[in-house]
Amino acid sequence: MTLVPSSATTPVPVLDPAAADDLRSDLLDAGYTVDHVAEVLGERAAAAMHRDRLLLADQATRGSDDPAAVLLRLFVLARPVPGATVDAVLPRTRAAGLVRTGLVVEDADGLLRTTCDLRPYADDRHGWWMVSDLPEAVLDGPLPVDHVLGIGGASTTLASWTPRPQVERALDLGTGSGVQALHLSTHADSVVATDLSARALAYARLTAALDDLDLDLRRGSLLEPVAGEEFDLVVSNPPFVITPRTAGVPVYEYRDGGQAGDALVAGLVRDLAGHLRPGGIAQMLANWELRDGEDWREHVGGWLEGTGLDAWVVQREIQDVAEYAETWVRDGGHRPRTTDFDRLYAAWLADFDARGVTHVGFGVVTLQRPATAREPWRDLLDVRTPVASPMGPAVLAGLRARTWLAEHDDDAVLDVAWQVADDVTEERVGRPGAPDPQVIQLRQGGGLGRTVRLDTLTAGLVGACDGDLTARQLCSGLAVLTETDPAEVAAAVLPTLRELVADGLLR
Repeated sequence: MTLVPSSATTPVPVLDPAAADDLRSDLLDAGYTVDHVAEVLGERAAAAMHRDRLLLADQATRGSDDPAAVLLRLFVLARPVPGATVDAVLPRTRAAGLVRTGLVVEDADGLLRTTCDLRPYADDRHGWWMVSDLPEAVLDGPLPVDHVLGIGGASTTLASWTPRPQVERALDLGTGSGVQALHLSTHADSVVATDLSARALAYARLTAALDDLDLDLRRGSLLEPVAGEEFDLVVSNPPFVITPRTAGVPVYEYRDGGQAGDALVAGLVRDLAGHLRPGGIAQMLANWELRDGEDWREHVGGWLEGTGLDAWVVQREIQDVAEYAETWVRDGGHRPRTTDFDRLYAAWLADFDARGVTHVGFGVVTLQRPATAREPWRDLLDVRTPVASPMGPAVLAGLRARTWLAEHDDDAVLDVAWQVADDVTEERVGRPGAPDPQVIQLRQGGGLGRTVRLDTLTAGLVGACDGDLTARQLCSGLAVLTETDPAEVAAAVLPTLRELVADGLLR
């Protein structure tokens, strides 16, 4: 495939309401949707395209007269398309309309070339179109520093993990091209979206126009555009990448916050407390630096001191600094085994070495402002195994369970008739012929996919949790069977009982 030069940043297209209506109708009529695009490409090519490998998609669409295939070639693969072909595929907008809005440029041969990436995007119930700068996969050379990212791994991870209660006010902090704002529009009465980048806000405005959404777009750094305001839900894919503050190292607006180390994310966590309504939730992604022998829970826990917020932090990955540096130098479009790549790689490693950083953690941070006067709860977990997709429903259920546990004492926990969740199975492992198992453990099929090892008492309790008898009654029964005092049985099972309730294995 011929790559598109990236030496100059093109102006962001602009859609007036009439042009947006026409293009939206044309895209629908052309079948330019996630489901139909998957049919056009086939499983292998679609999967490769999601990995930014475009050769198979190019082969699958070459010569096709399917309107969706034509639009894929034009707007995603960045291939030239004759104006007459576009006229047939987009009869309301036509080639002239695309040129007028700035979505394409026309060369001397009448071929149209896209100025941006425009592709369908969807969750399990809603479909949209996303507009952003052309991705690194079709650009020839390093990305411009004001590059506006489209749909990427971080944005889809955040969308998957975000709880989605119906709320009055939501904030997408660092909106970029508007991915999270699209999702928020489905369950928030009003959505404010902010970004420091004027170019990002222009793309978010374009995306909103194409999807017929009313977003309150504001420019400014982090929480400055919403000073004094509170929200029911804040979602943020902040510029969390840890980039050396060294001369000659490019600072990309979509990923670099301009502060040393993980200071930006740490400060954001502390500042969010003043922007959440009672019961309000914040969901964000983060990186954190770790020095040799440092416990990540202590490092991230330090961010939370004095905030008064409940916090559920899940570490999903940890990288050696060399691997981390390679990832992000390559992300900027710099090719390995080139002078620029080696120079930037060395700058990254020197910065980490100077500050004694050996590893970088990545995870998901969920915060909540307590709705009642109480001590905040904290749960910091290392979970690197596969989790449910989407995770949002499990996050919301986990927030509610942990909050209930924080607001109720052990007596209240024992007075509930708990029931084993439908996705939980039990495993017993032992020697052949042995009367008792050596290991008893529960496995969670959804949520965080937790595995919890049980002793004999807790296994007996969980095995009887069918929603009929309270945990206290079950403890009394176990006490009779084991000839133990009921209070001793309750004290022994309560820590595991609370853990199983928090993670959704018992409901």
